[in-house]
Amino acid sequence: MSHSKVIVALDYPDAKSALGFVDRVEPSACKLKIGKELFTREGPQLVSKLVDRGFDLFLDLKFHDIPNTVKNACHAAADLGVWMLNVHALGGRAMMEAALDGVSQSSHKPYLIAVTVLTSMDEMSLKEIGINNTPEQQVLSLADLVRKSHLDGVVCSAQEASSLRAASDESFLLVTPGIRPASADVGDQKRVMTPQKAIEAGANYLVIGRPITQAEDPIAVLSAINSELC
Repeated sequence: MSHSKVIVALDYPDAKSALGFVDRVEPSACKLKIGKELFTREGPQLVSKLVDRGFDLFLDLKFHDIPNTVKNACHAAADLGVWMLNVHALGGRAMMEAALDGVSQSSHKPYLIAVTVLTSMDEMSLKEIGINNTPEQQVLSLADLVRKSHLDGVVCSAQEASSLRAASDESFLLVTPGIRPASADVGDQKRVMTPQKAIEAGANYLVIGRPITQAEDPIAVLSAINSELC
């Protein structure tokens, strides 16, 4: 098991590209995340391969469907041996409780967390889908629902981490994408923060993709971030 707070997002188009990075890194150096693009192309076989190699794997599929469907999907995901998986908090309490029930039926019990507001969304984006809260208000409201549903934590922007940490005990996990070293391009993320600032704000784990995977020397960048967080 890795003690690193870094979850490297394997945002690659196929297994060959992803393994080009994975082959260069030890499981102790980071955790890994597989999202929709890579999972859709390569399926559970790649997940199992990385788990068998000893990596803590976050399966980031953001399940959002009727409760029974999400329950069965989470059971299947847990059976793959992943370290963490997630659902959308907007699916509601009944769906999240069903997801937890699905995980509990597996012999392997990963962390189950919920997405609050995507880090690509700002206040205007929320208004366009009929939500008049600010991103922070919406995150806090959904995080409260996640706690009441007894999930392990949330995916949130590091910009909301301090407010969430103040409202939660230390066992409630805060997993923060949108992490960018000070010198990195923000890309399509709108609510971002540096690794050190995110940890200081209360984040438990940092999801970092392109600043590591697209760097000239990805392993050096990962090592530098790990050293910064020690």
